[in-house]
Amino acid sequence: MELLPITLDDLPLYEAVHCDPRMMEHLGGPLPRDGMADKLRRDVATTEAGETWVLKVIPDPTTGVAAGTVSLWDHEVDGQPVTEMGWMILPEFQGRGLGSRAVRAALDRARATGRWTVINAYPPVSNPASNAMCRKNGFVFVRDRDFEYRGHVLRCNQWMIDLKASAGEVA
Repeated sequence: MELLPITLDDLPLYEAVHCDPRMMEHLGGPLPRDGMADKLRRDVATTEAGETWVLKVIPDPTTGVAAGTVSLWDHEVDGQPVTEMGWMILPEFQGRGLGSRAVRAALDRARATGRWTVINAYPPVSNPASNAMCRKNGFVFVRDRDFEYRGHVLRCNQWMIDLKASAGEVA
C-alpha cells in the first residue's frame, strides 16, 4: 500500500468518495457533482503548497487504483487551532483493514516529519467502523460533541493522538 498526493487527474475518485450516498451516509448525504472539480482543484493546491495532506490510498502500487483518501488539515474548533485527520475508503475496499493501514501510515508519516504533534479525528457516533479505526490506531477518546457540517448537526466522537507520546505504541 502507498499514499500519494491527490492530483487533478483524481476527479473520478473525488466523485466516488464525495458524491456517493453510501460514502456520505454519516456526513449528511452526498455532495453535488457539479462542485467536485473546484473542490479537487482547491485540495490539490493546498496539498501542493504543503498546507494540507490530501492523500489517495493505493492498495496495490502495481495497479495504481485508488481505494479512497486519508487527509490531514489545520483549522479551528471552538476558536482553537486543531489538526484534524479524516479518511474515506470506497465500499469495494472496506472490511479488509486497508483504512486502518492507511491511517497508520499517515500517522507514521506525520510523526516522521514532525509537522504535527496532536491530531484529532471526529467521526460521527453513527459510524462504528471509523470509531474503531481511531481506537485501533492509538487515538484516545476525548468526548462526544455536536458539529455543524454542511448545514447538518452531526453528533461526533472526538478522538486525539499525541504523536510524540504515542511513538511506537500503535500495533
